[in-house]
Amino acid sequence: MSQSLMQIYDARVAEGTLHADAAQRAVLPLLEAIRTELEKPVKKSGGLFGMFAKPVAEPVKGLYLWGGVGRGKSMLMDLFCGAVDVPKRRVHFHAFMQEVQAKIEAARKTHVADSLMPVAEDIAGSLRLLCFDEMQITDIADAMIVGRLFEELFKRGVTVVTTSNRAPEELYKNGLNRQLFLPFIDIIRTRLTVHEIISETDYRQHRLAGAQVYFHPLGAPATRAMDELWNELTGGDNGGSLTLEVMGRHLVIPHFHSGVGRASFDDLCAHALGPADYLAVANAMKLLMIDDIPELSSSNFNQAKRFVTLIDALYEAKVRLVCSAAAEPEQLYVQGEGSFEFERTASRLREMQSADWIGDEV
Repeated sequence: MSQSLMQIYDARVAEGTLHADAAQRAVLPLLEAIRTELEKPVKKSGGLFGMFAKPVAEPVKGLYLWGGVGRGKSMLMDLFCGAVDVPKRRVHFHAFMQEVQAKIEAARKTHVADSLMPVAEDIAGSLRLLCFDEMQITDIADAMIVGRLFEELFKRGVTVVTTSNRAPEELYKNGLNRQLFLPFIDIIRTRLTVHEIISETDYRQHRLAGAQVYFHPLGAPATRAMDELWNELTGGDNGGSLTLEVMGRHLVIPHFHSGVGRASFDDLCAHALGPADYLAVANAMKLLMIDDIPELSSSNFNQAKRFVTLIDALYEAKVRLVCSAAAEPEQLYVQGEGSFEFERTASRLREMQSADWIGDEV
């Protein structure tokens, strides 16, 4: 008989690869119940050829696990996904939706009446379980199709287990035409058990408590410190890229893992981006690492203006910031047009270094 999720978890605690956490342990029975139901023999529809019939489209109720960064959501989902013995797929939600959009576009070219239906059939044809990491809706195209897509997947017997940094009601908050998205929240509440993981220990916040988060001047020591902190925050996972689509543009965060992103100053400020782009960045993550912030002046005035807008967006959204820079905040922009206005940005950069700046919101 295979080990229970609790036995697997306790074994990892015993070997020192996990820290025992009561809030994490409370999630395991929920996941174990889903695993048990999924692994039961699948009922077949009746008839003469019943032994060859498709499974009855009655999905096991899934789980929407949400909470702040560092609570162990992704770890718990991975533990569950690795243990359950059914056809399954584990994928980052944003990557999945990019695949779906591409498949829908391909289906449209075949002049099918409803381009979403063959996509849903294709996904459901080989799976009983979809595990999503970091469900977050930032793109209007995703927002407009996600409800119908998931309803079709559920009709075809697919069970969904997902993590998110936000409660269902917070998804696509303040998004364009959000009223059209609201039925998807009802679908989540109906088809998934919604559980908030509230832990006394936020491991990422713990790693940052009292730690240096602003490294200067630029050079090998600063780069090494940023790399070491990234490895601590992500558990050594280099992370895939995250592509945000904003008003037809694509903004790429080169490294992203479970709510933590990493990009260079040039990635974020050397291109013609504006407030909507930086709002999307702020909404997509809880912690952002920015490498190689240069000295700012009239010679790179446009990049400096974008950097000011970016910091404002991160500050208002309470995104934790870690960065490497050419100088201390007050010395980044000391002369030339815009230097006076930068004083507020320098003040915010200084404030965002404080360990207690975001309190319990991380």
